[in-house]
Amino acid sequence: MDNGLVSTGTHTLGPDDATLTVHTGKGGAAAMAGHNLLIEVTSWSATLALGDEPGLTLTADSGSFKVREGSGGVKSLGDDDKSNIDQTIVDEVLKGGEIEFKSDSVERTDGRLRMRGELNLLGQRRPLTFELAVGDDGRITGEATLKQSDWGMKPYSALFGTLKVADELRVAVDGRLPLT
Repeated sequence: MDNGLVSTGTHTLGPDDATLTVHTGKGGAAAMAGHNLLIEVTSWSATLALGDEPGLTLTADSGSFKVREGSGGVKSLGDDDKSNIDQTIVDEVLKGGEIEFKSDSVERTDGRLRMRGELNLLGQRRPLTFELAVGDDGRITGEATLKQSDWGMKPYSALFGTLKVADELRVAVDGRLPLT
């Protein structure tokens, strides 16, 4: 993708120049008590190739997920609540497993890159599509939606199953690439 200002070639992204976030929803009979979470992945790296043969590889440390905010719910999340959720994600949900995405085909549509590839999540490999947009100002945004159950994960639940994290999650990236 050559828009004149963003350099073609290979770009490396990580927490220093972009954010990688996971957005959760909630469900179940007690959903009103729960929170929609914004979780930041604090240790990750990606390689984005722009030009004639675009592509994306991304790896994330499953132990680096940190709750940044929770919306909704009966009461706001405090620091102890966030820390407890962080620990639950590491110990019970992701269990230290590997997280890696690698594109194998790219389609250009309406100034966007639709990167199809494979996500390795906790030893389960499944197809995933990541949509990316690169602006003239170097801003890169993108997202993918996935269902935890497609990767053999049981969405976290509490209160005897009456409060559940929604099966569908949205993963988003927002950052800047160097301009020429």
